[in-house]
Amino acid sequence: MKYLVVLGDGMADQPIQEIGRRTPLMQAATPAMDALARKSEVGLAHTIPQGMKPGSDTANLAVLGYDPKKYYTGRSPLEALSIGVPMKDTDIAIRCNIVTVSDDGLPYEEKTIIDHSAGEISTRDAAVLMEAIQQELNSDIYQYYVGTSYRHLTVWDGGEVVELTPPHDVLGQTIGQYLPEDAKLREMMERSYEILNSHPLNVEREKRGLNKANSLWFWGAGTKPALDSFEGKYGKKGAMISAVDLLKGIAVGVKMHNIEVPGANGTLETNWEGKADAAAKALLEDGYDFVYIHMEAPDEMGHQGSLEKKIKAIEYLDGRVLGPLVERLDQSGEDYRLLLMPDHPTPIACRTHTSDPVPYLLYDSRKDGEFSGLYNEEDARKSGIRVEQGYTLMSKLLERA
Repeated sequence: MKYLVVLGDGMADQPIQEIGRRTPLMQAATPAMDALARKSEVGLAHTIPQGMKPGSDTANLAVLGYDPKKYYTGRSPLEALSIGVPMKDTDIAIRCNIVTVSDDGLPYEEKTIIDHSAGEISTRDAAVLMEAIQQELNSDIYQYYVGTSYRHLTVWDGGEVVELTPPHDVLGQTIGQYLPEDAKLREMMERSYEILNSHPLNVEREKRGLNKANSLWFWGAGTKPALDSFEGKYGKKGAMISAVDLLKGIAVGVKMHNIEVPGANGTLETNWEGKADAAAKALLEDGYDFVYIHMEAPDEMGHQGSLEKKIKAIEYLDGRVLGPLVERLDQSGEDYRLLLMPDHPTPIACRTHTSDPVPYLLYDSRKDGEFSGLYNEEDARKSGIRVEQGYTLMSKLLERA
């Protein structure tokens, strides 16, 4: 028996007036999802425990079968694992996005945050900017590390876990009230604008009509994580396929193998087919029992507020990953069980994460289900099936519940 999670980050949404109060999942052409739905258990799952903030960190831990209330110590420490940054027990890891703030001559605290990803800046360009940051801001207490695209890391020696606001929660807003209360963190953010805004790379980006990558934004502080091995916990040899450091870091923490896919970058232009091929190879040729394949693009399109692109991301996931992967698994003759779901909603209307339950689809190649609906939020709700603790879905997938 083979086991597979197909995770469309932020794929769930709310009814949208301009498409007849349908969601992007309802509007998208998803023949592979809908064909599976008719043979599956379809319901709603709560992936964000009550009282915790909705994020890909807590939600993906839950989908992977780890109770966030027990295992979560912060987002950035998980990313530190992916980057290979050694952390002491007394270190605090902090995510530092490279973002776009308004270039308007106003004092820093009066600027507006325009883009949480600086136009999905390439890792190559971001590394150039982070080198300038490292030269100016690295110290015995604060060290900066290059991550992927706009997602980077700061390690604060002997620091404390401070309350910080995610940049995608304040898009289009004046930043002053959302800046860190810690004076040094605030000072380094302001200094980063002075370093980056007039950097030659940003001058060139502006000439090309691209958003300047002109400020750091701190958030997601946390302590060194301690996660149980996935194989030890569930008895399955597992692999992770993702373009983002958070998921790679979770995989390192639970001692799963990270499979690198050339051209996988977490955007709408990611190597969709390469991810499907890598998952099939891992399951059918390389001896893995379990694969977790993560697609970031629906979430990014939700943060951008682009309905058209979010629908396209869902259709790409269906037609370029899920459909071909199911076909190859069927042709192999292997029995398999598949869990399809988002980690959390990223609604177009608010451009950030919410804690609403998400639709899941649980398929077993040995069985014929009798579900009469399609795979979307509304039909999942109508099924009447509700999983209150999302982290228990993994046991259902692995037939341990």
